[in-house]
Amino acid sequence: MTSGRREESSSKRERIREHLRDLVESLEVGSAIPSERQLCEELGVSRPTVRSAVDDLVRDGLLVRQHGRGMFVAAPKIAQELTPSASAGFAPKRVGGRWNSRTVDFTRISAGARVGRRLRLSPADPVLRITRLRIVDDVPIAIDTVFVPESLVPGLRAQDLQGSSFYQLLSTRYTIEVDEAVQSIEPTVTDEDESALLGVPVHFPALLFERTTADSTGRIVEFTHSVYRGDRYRILTRLKLSGHQAPGTSLTVSGAWDDSAHVPGADTITTDPYFLQD
Repeated sequence: MTSGRREESSSKRERIREHLRDLVESLEVGSAIPSERQLCEELGVSRPTVRSAVDDLVRDGLLVRQHGRGMFVAAPKIAQELTPSASAGFAPKRVGGRWNSRTVDFTRISAGARVGRRLRLSPADPVLRITRLRIVDDVPIAIDTVFVPESLVPGLRAQDLQGSSFYQLLSTRYTIEVDEAVQSIEPTVTDEDESALLGVPVHFPALLFERTTADSTGRIVEFTHSVYRGDRYRILTRLKLSGHQAPGTSLTVSGAWDDSAHVPGADTITTDPYFLQD
């Protein structure tokens, strides 16, 4: 294919994609869109061009293919602003939908090398591994796995977590006041176990959150590994130049207590904001 033809094909695909985006925005969730054949006739383009544009919208989470039935408008992604709230601490604002959590694992294990390093423990030290499935409108969207030193939460049971915030529990029962955290976010794909819990194919696009959290004394109290479905979740951030930032809207985190946070030549890292799931 010549350069001119490639550019023409790309232009057609972009035009069809924008047409479909406009169509999706005008329809209700679950509404069917015209078939590929109908779109070809309506827009005067080839079927491969239409299919390529549709594939893009499926990957973006805007359309859902149902085998033998057609293509339908997908439910909107959950938009979460990465900002801690004064009332709920590090718990995110739950925007829209019916939110639920289900504990799928509550096990006492040895920390091991990786988790031990994050929690500043010996690999042989006991920790609690707590895995919870996050559900919105009866659809699983995330898996949160929290590792917490067993010595910090004596007597903690799985049923204690049902219907309650983990951070509130730390505060009220164990007088642990969570104060700051370092968190990383990166793209990933689901493995077999994660796919089974989330109800998606293996190697499904997802977002990986890893967070190390400290209390008001600087003691590390948890390490969290979270996997969020890429088709149902997006991140919003509010950015301001530090010289014009409103009081109380940023967190300053020392790089000394997490290796991943250290920047050579810098004493602190100022990050606004964090997403911190309770």
